[in-house]
Amino acid sequence: MKNATVAIALIATTLACQPAAAQTVTMVVGYSPGATYDIYTRNFARHLGKHLPGNPNVIVQNMAGAGSLRSANFIFTTAPKDGTTLGVFARGLAMQPLLDPTGVQYEPLKFNWIGSLSADVSLVLSWHTKPFKTVEDLRTREMVVAGTGSGADSVIFPYILNGVLGTKMKIVTGYPGAADFLLAVERQEADGTAGVSWSGLNASKPEWIAKKQINVIVQLGLKKHPGMNPAPLVMEFAKNDTDRGVLELIFSRQDMGYPVVAPPGTPPERVAVLRKAFEAVLRDPEYLADAKKQHLEAEFMRGEEVEALIKRVMASPPDVFERARKAIEAGKGATLEKAKK
Repeated sequence: MKNATVAIALIATTLACQPAAAQTVTMVVGYSPGATYDIYTRNFARHLGKHLPGNPNVIVQNMAGAGSLRSANFIFTTAPKDGTTLGVFARGLAMQPLLDPTGVQYEPLKFNWIGSLSADVSLVLSWHTKPFKTVEDLRTREMVVAGTGSGADSVIFPYILNGVLGTKMKIVTGYPGAADFLLAVERQEADGTAGVSWSGLNASKPEWIAKKQINVIVQLGLKKHPGMNPAPLVMEFAKNDTDRGVLELIFSRQDMGYPVVAPPGTPPERVAVLRKAFEAVLRDPEYLADAKKQHLEAEFMRGEEVEALIKRVMASPPDVFERARKAIEAGKGATLEKAKK
């Protein structure tokens, strides 16, 4: 009887500290299969189970919609709060409530930020047959760009560039993910896009780079990616402090390229276990080898660092937020939605 009591106590202790008492951990990614976020999530999921107590199975569930806003709302409002469900959604959704709260059902700092799988740099690009090669080209004629939905980089970025740099991009939304809007570019349904990441492009369309099938117009981030020189960095086009502040507000998200979160209310001890497992995966030689094969980068950010970045961005001056909001509101008024089939 004594032995049985001890065994029960040990089991209870184990369940209290491990995030996966069940046999399965689900990672909900806010984009369709083949999108960059999906590729990163699946590579991470393949290695996560062996670093969690009990070595649970880890599965990926795609929940595309509204530029991954649907999945962010699900993780915040509905997902189990026991550490068995994680979310991966658009990096920009951390700032979205401050810029455009339409459809938002979450509070960014109430998520449990587990970490970011990589930093990133995004691109404004056009198909090689199109007459758009410089920022000045974008200022003098209209370029149709394909994007997903509210809050996604592929939509927010061109809004901001139009408002701050004076470009004339026309945004068409409604594509489920990057794989879909890149196909639209290849089919020349759109002239280009303004929110695909360099790493995602290198992973899904390396032939575009090798065969020079695209014009890379500008890099979107706080620092250049060495693989994309000599394309200019967006920060080079800021004309004053307010311009610079808006660009930093929007493009600082690139440092937390592929965030992983747990729902609010997840017990702190389980969050701690998830963060420890996250770091173990990102340092795992087998994970890094798989990432290299898929042309994925692994300059990860710890959960505490992601939280600190979000807090810093949220402390931006009021005039910077106001300028960004006006650019987004103007962009929304001119946005077209892809015709549903």
